Amino acid sequence: MTTLLVIAKEPRPGRVKTRLTPPFTPEEAAALAEAALTDTLRAVAAAPARRRVLVLDGKPGPWLPPGFDVVPQCAGGLDERLAAAFGGCDGPALLIGMDTPQVTPGLLTVDLDGYDACFGPAEDGGFWALGLAEPDPELLRGVPMSTPVTGAVQRARLVAAGLRVRDLPCLRDVDTSADAEAVAALAPYGCFAAELSRLRTAGRR
Repeated sequence: MTTLLVIAKEPRPGRVKTRLTPPFTPEEAAALAEAALTDTLRAVAAAPARRRVLVLDGKPGPWLPPGFDVVPQCAGGLDERLAAAFGGCDGPALLIGMDTPQVTPGLLTVDLDGYDACFGPAEDGGFWALGLAEPDPELLRGVPMSTPVTGAVQRARLVAAGLRVRDLPCLRDVDTSADAEAVAALAPYGCFAAELSRLRTAGRR
């Protein structure tokens, strides 16, 4: 079975979802980040996996469900941190972030039979998921992160290595307030949608 990896930051004000401020305050942005992380971890917990790992920048909080191993992120750029996350795996692994609270257990139940990798593109040009049948950190090192071409470069790196790539559905990351509204509409019964609704009801948005 697959190891499921979630790379995330502790949802602390001023350190997460900074592109949501404005219109949200740093505290509200952190609350939305915590809700997104909660939904993500619940989906991972409900998906079949050999092991579930939270690769965390910061400290775990009450939002962490049971059944996860927690490992600290290494130093360096995002490419190095993603590479190190895969480096800690000894078999098939699927890595996702905390920016797609609409993710479901079904999307995370990936069959790599006949493939060497799976790739989930994001609407902003990045990627929300990367799976490797045989994790190789060198497949990620040097890929420019947080750019409009990150996903294209990463997928091309997989193909150039001779890997057979299975494409997953394209998802929308939560980066801006418009993203938040769109993603909440896609998953109206999750914690993220509930937190966004709470902020609206409070008359702040």
